Amino acid sequence: MRLQKHWLMTGAAVVVALGLGFGAARLMTTPSDAEQAAGETEEAHAEEPAPEGWVALRPDSAAAAGVTLITPERGGGTELKLPGRVGFSPGAEAIVDAPLAGTVQRVHVGLGDPVKVGAALITLRSPDGAASRADVDAAQATVEAARAAERRDRTLLEQGWVSQARLDVSAAEARRAEAQLRAARARVSAFGAPGSDGLTVVRSPIAGIVTRISAAPGQTLHEEALQVAAVADSRRLELVFEAPPAAAGLVRIGDTLESTVAGAQAVTGTVIAVAPANAAGVVVVRARPTGQTPPAGSVVSARISAGGGDGAVVVPMDAVQTVEGVASVFVVETGGFRARAVTTGRTSDGRIEILSGLSGDERIAGSGAFLLKAELAKGAAEHGH
Repeated sequence: MRLQKHWLMTGAAVVVALGLGFGAARLMTTPSDAEQAAGETEEAHAEEPAPEGWVALRPDSAAAAGVTLITPERGGGTELKLPGRVGFSPGAEAIVDAPLAGTVQRVHVGLGDPVKVGAALITLRSPDGAASRADVDAAQATVEAARAAERRDRTLLEQGWVSQARLDVSAAEARRAEAQLRAARARVSAFGAPGSDGLTVVRSPIAGIVTRISAAPGQTLHEEALQVAAVADSRRLELVFEAPPAAAGLVRIGDTLESTVAGAQAVTGTVIAVAPANAAGVVVVRARPTGQTPPAGSVVSARISAGGGDGAVVVPMDAVQTVEGVASVFVVETGGFRARAVTTGRTSDGRIEILSGLSGDERIAGSGAFLLKAELAKGAAEHGH
């Protein structure tokens, strides 16, 4: 009886021990409700895709990584940078040649002297000038003789001594002599009205400043080299630029420009003429300056706002990135950047028009936007795994 009781107590103790061990094992291997909920949440987040085109990078962190933040600008259409110079308007500069060969006797002006229309520049002596004056004198004498013969024949006709045919011949001779006199005088006028000694005064055709003297006393001028001076009206200046052929279709009369001169203030101007491309493929653009203008010959560079100034949104070309085949910019939003599709227009001087997709009030990624594109691609690749 005592032995049977002993085995019953031993069995009960084993059962209790097994029950306690199984319970402890369950406590160690079964997660709590909180842990199970957290795990399910993490799995749900892991399976949830990131918003399309979203880069979860704070703007300050992006700036530290080399991404600049900018605000789009308002542009005036395509802009061109053109080399140019300050030149004289058409008709404001005269290159003066001697009308005939000869020897310079006197130079009447110096470089920089102001002159009026008809002012004497140089005096030269020319054998051809003397000959042309002699031709005028001879033609004058012929005319006088022919007219006298016509008067005589007219008187004789009235007295019945000569026929009408005789008078007609003498009248024709007089008209021919007069024509020869007019031609001789025209030649003398073209030669600068030389005197009988061949002295000819070369005069300025315009009022202005003497900008060049290329004659000296004693110098002999030949028909191959007759230039003696240059005179220009320094009040009539314009800006002359050389543009590529494509500019002919972009720059229009009335477009505005900003030009810079080394060591001088900026000069603004308005385009007044655009010439077709010449044989060298250069389009000449002329502009009327406003305000104080640098002296003629100054080298300038200009930024021409072509296209009439439509006020389009303009961003740096680096700001536009191709995301999944679509031109996009990265717009700053709370907590990161979002790639926004845009429609682009004309490009020039490192900038590009945005025709649609931006209002112009956003903050966007400028230079370094490619880093955001790379981060976006990286995130997409990790999600794919």
